[in-house]
Amino acid sequence: MGRARIDTGMTHLPLSGMRILSVEQYGAGPYGTLFLAQLGADVIKIEPPGKGDSSRAGGPYYLGENDSLFYQTFNLNKRSITLDLKHPAGQDIFHRLVATADAVTNNARGDQPALLGLDYAALGPVKPSIVCAHLSAYGRDTPGSMAANGGANPRAAWPGYDYLMQAEAGFLSLTGEPDAPPTRFGLSIIDYMTGSMLATATLAAIIDARATGIGRDMDVCLLDAAVHQLTYPALWYLNRSHDIGRTERSAHPAAVPSQLLRTQDGWLFVMAQLEKFWERFADELGLSALKADPRFHTNADRHANRAALIALVEAVTTTRPTAHWIDRMGGKVPVAAVNSLGQALDSPWLARSGMVTEIDHASGPMRVLANPILVDGERLPSSAAPQLGADTAALLAEIGIDAAEAAALKAAGTV
Repeated sequence: MGRARIDTGMTHLPLSGMRILSVEQYGAGPYGTLFLAQLGADVIKIEPPGKGDSSRAGGPYYLGENDSLFYQTFNLNKRSITLDLKHPAGQDIFHRLVATADAVTNNARGDQPALLGLDYAALGPVKPSIVCAHLSAYGRDTPGSMAANGGANPRAAWPGYDYLMQAEAGFLSLTGEPDAPPTRFGLSIIDYMTGSMLATATLAAIIDARATGIGRDMDVCLLDAAVHQLTYPALWYLNRSHDIGRTERSAHPAAVPSQLLRTQDGWLFVMAQLEKFWERFADELGLSALKADPRFHTNADRHANRAALIALVEAVTTTRPTAHWIDRMGGKVPVAAVNSLGQALDSPWLARSGMVTEIDHASGPMRVLANPILVDGERLPSSAAPQLGADTAALLAEIGIDAAEAAALKAAGTV
C-alpha cells in the first residue's frame, strides 16, 4: 500500500526536525550538507571567528565582507555560528549544541577530528545517539581504513584536493583525446560525489541511531570515492587486465556509435547504445542501408569498424547544423548538442524546468541553481547562505547563554 500524499504546500520538508552541526569549509562537505539543508534539516555551520569558512573568500566575485558567489553556491538554507573549538569555553558551547543535534559532520583533514573532539569517542559521552560523519582526503586513522597496516593510516594528516584525486585514481588517463596531455574533468566532481556520499552516510546513521539510541562514526574520503567511480572499467581491469585508456572523440569504450560527431557548425553527441537506437539513428541520417552492412550488423562489428562507420556518418552530419539534428532526432535517438557553459545555463529548457531560480540576497536578487531533488513534484525552497555568525546570538540564547555572557565570549574571541 503506497504512502498517502500529504498536501504540505512545501511547508513540511522530509528532514524537518533534524539538526546537523557541521564543521565544514570550501566545497566537498558543504555540498553534502547543502542537500540536507534544502531537504529541511537545520544545518548549522560551526565557523572559526573572524574569517569563517575559507570559501567566503573564494574569488573572483565578492558580495561584501566574508561573502562571495563561491560561498553562496554551497551554503544555501544554512545557519552560521562562530565558535573557537580549540578553546575550552568553545568546546563547552559545542557540547551543549551537540546535545540538541542528530549529527555532527566535518570535512577536516583526517587527523583533525580527534584533535578537535569531533569523533564519537569525544561526543558519544555527551549524547550517545549522536552521529559523527567525517569527510577527509585520505581517511582517518581507523582500524578498518588500512587493513594491510593494522589500522595505521600514513596519509591521515595529508591535505588533499579534488584534482589530486582525479590524478591518482586514473581519471586524467581516461579523459581527453589519446594524443593530448592527461586531462582532468572540467569540474570538481570528486568533491561533489564525496559530499553526496557524506549526506547518504549521515542519514543512514541517523536512521539507525533513532531506532537504537546509539550513534557512531561514519567515514568517507575523497580518494575512496574517486576510485569507486571507476565502476565497470575497474572490474574490467581487475578481472581481465583491460585498461580502457582514452578514445578519440570521447567515444564510449564498448558501445558504437556513442561519441562526439562533427556537424556543419559544431558538435553533436550521440549515444546509440541499444540496437533500436542504432537503427533509428541510421534511418534519420538516411543511411538505412548501413543496417544490413556486415561491417556494422552488431555492436561488436561496429566497434571493430568504428573509423569506417564514423566517416560515413559524419559525411552526413556535417551537411547540417547541430540544431537541425537535435530537431530531427530529439526524443527518437539519445542526442545532445555540445553547449558552452553559457549556452547550457541560458537554455530555455532550464528556464522551463526551474533548475535556475532567483533568491533574495543583501546585495540584491541572485540567480542560483535549484536543488535537483523534487518533493511531491515541486522544487525545494532556496534561501541565501548565512552571513558569518548571523545565528550566533540566537543559538547561544537557545542553550541558556544570556546577552552579557555572550558579549564576554565574543570579547574573548571564543565566538
